[in-house]
Amino acid sequence: MDFSLNPSLDAHDTRILAELQADARLTMAELGRRVHLSQPAVTERVKKLEAAGVISGYRATVNLGKLGYGIRAIIRVGRADYDLVVKLVQETPECVNAYNVTGEDSWILEIAVIDVSHLDAVLTKFCILTETATSIILNPAREHQPMLPPRRSDVKPPIRKIVNA
Repeated sequence: MDFSLNPSLDAHDTRILAELQADARLTMAELGRRVHLSQPAVTERVKKLEAAGVISGYRATVNLGKLGYGIRAIIRVGRADYDLVVKLVQETPECVNAYNVTGEDSWILEIAVIDVSHLDAVLTKFCILTETATSIILNPAREHQPMLPPRRSDVKPPIRKIVNA
């Protein structure tokens, strides 16, 4: 099972990934029961998935609202010196995710703040560098979506409507 050369995963590997993404605290015995493998077999597969970098870590998902962060926002950051933005992101504990992107903006940041004055303080740091645009997240429709290996058969071409002139 050398995933670095051939990333194809079998049904057991895919099921292991699904189960661990749903609950990373499963014991190997329980994981084995759920995917119909023995504990040693599932342990070996998990170790191989980890060694290949397919499983890159385990973590707890935290409810930011319960921690006191009343506002989550997306900040689009215009063109600015890459190293300066990286340094500022690293110095900003409110920054949950930061993506260097293509398009009109250079960066997309997700931040969590206590209130509007906290939002203003965080935004000001980035506004000094370049233009920004901010959107407050009202309701996340999907977060932490478990991902499985893509299959070409799952990709459907768009339906095109034929319009008669």
